[in-house]
Amino acid sequence: MSFPNTAARQAGRRQLRPQPRLENWRTWFVLSSLLLLFAILLGRGIYLQGFNEEFLKEQGDQRYTRNLKMEALRGMITDRNGELLAQSTTVQSIWASPRSIYLLPKGQERPHDWRQKNDEEQVPVSLTEIHKLSSQLGVSDAELLKKLFDERVNSKGEAQKRPDFVWLKRQLSPEDAKKVMALNIPGIYSQTEYRRFYPAGEQLAHVIGFTDIDGKGQEGFELTRDKTLAGKAGSRTVIRDRRGYIVEDISTIVPPLDGQTLQLSIDRRIQYLAFRELNSMVERSHAVGGAIVVLDSRTGEVLALANAPSYNPNSRTRIDPAHRRNRAVTDLYEPGSTMKAITAAMALDAGKVKPTTVINTDGGRMTIGPATIRDDHPGGSMTIEQIMQKSSNVGAAKMALMMDREAMHTFLKNMGFGEKLNTGFPGEAAGRLRPWKDWRPIEQATMAYGYGASVSVMQMARAYQVFASDGELRPITFTKLVAPMPGRQVIKPETAQAVRKMLEMVTLPGGTATRAQVIGYRVGGKTGTAKKLVNGVYSDTARVGSFVGIAPISNPRIVVAVMIDEPAFEMRYGGLVAAPVFSNVVAGTLRILGVPPDSPTENILLPPPGAPEILEET
Repeated sequence: MSFPNTAARQAGRRQLRPQPRLENWRTWFVLSSLLLLFAILLGRGIYLQGFNEEFLKEQGDQRYTRNLKMEALRGMITDRNGELLAQSTTVQSIWASPRSIYLLPKGQERPHDWRQKNDEEQVPVSLTEIHKLSSQLGVSDAELLKKLFDERVNSKGEAQKRPDFVWLKRQLSPEDAKKVMALNIPGIYSQTEYRRFYPAGEQLAHVIGFTDIDGKGQEGFELTRDKTLAGKAGSRTVIRDRRGYIVEDISTIVPPLDGQTLQLSIDRRIQYLAFRELNSMVERSHAVGGAIVVLDSRTGEVLALANAPSYNPNSRTRIDPAHRRNRAVTDLYEPGSTMKAITAAMALDAGKVKPTTVINTDGGRMTIGPATIRDDHPGGSMTIEQIMQKSSNVGAAKMALMMDREAMHTFLKNMGFGEKLNTGFPGEAAGRLRPWKDWRPIEQATMAYGYGASVSVMQMARAYQVFASDGELRPITFTKLVAPMPGRQVIKPETAQAVRKMLEMVTLPGGTATRAQVIGYRVGGKTGTAKKLVNGVYSDTARVGSFVGIAPISNPRIVVAVMIDEPAFEMRYGGLVAAPVFSNVVAGTLRILGVPPDSPTENILLPPPGAPEILEET
């Protein structure tokens, strides 16, 4: 017997029956997988944020930030009177980011609405724009395309990414740079830089030197005082968008620290005078070159230093390396008879002779071993003063041989020979003075009249400064002084005064330097004409003509040293090529300095008409 609702009740019971449960292992598997994935993500995040943060930051900076260098203004260089000798002027340099641009196919131009449509990190540039840009920069299309789009290959032959920065043109005038930027080519930028300008040009090239295109000193005081002049560059960090445009500054701007001004002892007026006279004589005598130094005898300050040939530091690309030599401080030569004043001072100071002491010159010939010393103008017995005036080699040699070798070496060292002057000038030469133990009698004798030792023009000027300052040797400086630096007494005052009298006699009739005379002033000095050593042998034709002198004799104010290298043979004598330069420079310098005349204005005492001019060979 069955009930009508039995089937319904059975169906209800089936519905109430519990469903089969998910097995436990599946639950743990899913949960563990989720936890593991979360742990991996958490670990990766910790690794990136905690251990690899620098890498991510660097990658981000490469894409969106840039450190812009803010150039410091290089310090000025002035002469002793504040006249500008070197200054920096503002210029603009054009640069690009090759990595942020790409070249459109030939014939295709960039659409006007490219900024809205372009979703790439790079921006398009057309060939038409490249041509306009190259024309404005003054370079070829090919050169510009190579800088911007050429693929770089490393040493392994692998292609590298294009650089993020490349200079297109350095140091344009602001007007020219404005024309370039007016082209509105994306990815092309300008940056402010400074270019060095030298108002005195080639006149002061060897003193001031010059800087390279990056503003670093290369020669002269631009090199030796580079840190002082350069200052310290500043910086600015900015964010760029994907098209390379600067959006905002993201850090504090570090302002640049400008360089300091350097005031030299040089007087630009005297420098112009010295350069003009030296250059004129080098040209007229067809010489290889020449050098001149003008010292303030009271302070040791360098008032002028010039070389010929010179160069224009404002035209870096056309500088002849051979013309960059600063002959006055780097080139060495044998001084010839200008050394006789040093020899006379040595013998006088040691008490071996007096100015009136008579020495027999043996008719102008003296034999030492196989060698013979000769005078150009033979004489008999002469006083020390006459030996200087007539420039007797035999007389000078006999004075030197009165001295002990070691004592002579010590005296020359005390006078500054064989040692650097420590002016801080690059390439400064110390000269050559051999150890006294190696001297033979003939070498000691020839050194008395300028052979066997080598000097620079600056060393000879400093040595004569001893005679101008009553025996005191002062440091040489290119920096303007407030007060003279302390010196060192190397000879007695009376010795210096006696030598000054002899030097004046050299410029009077009967001496070898009558062309050194100056109207209105008493002057003194010594000529030198030395054979030049070529390939280890003394040349029969090549000479070095020189003159070192003091003015005015009554109250010395300046010392001038002149050297002419390899003049034409007929003009080889120091009295012909160097003495006139001394005369012209001294005349102008004493007037510039306001030194009152110490002699009648008609004091020029040339030899009588028809009288032979006395010129010496050594």
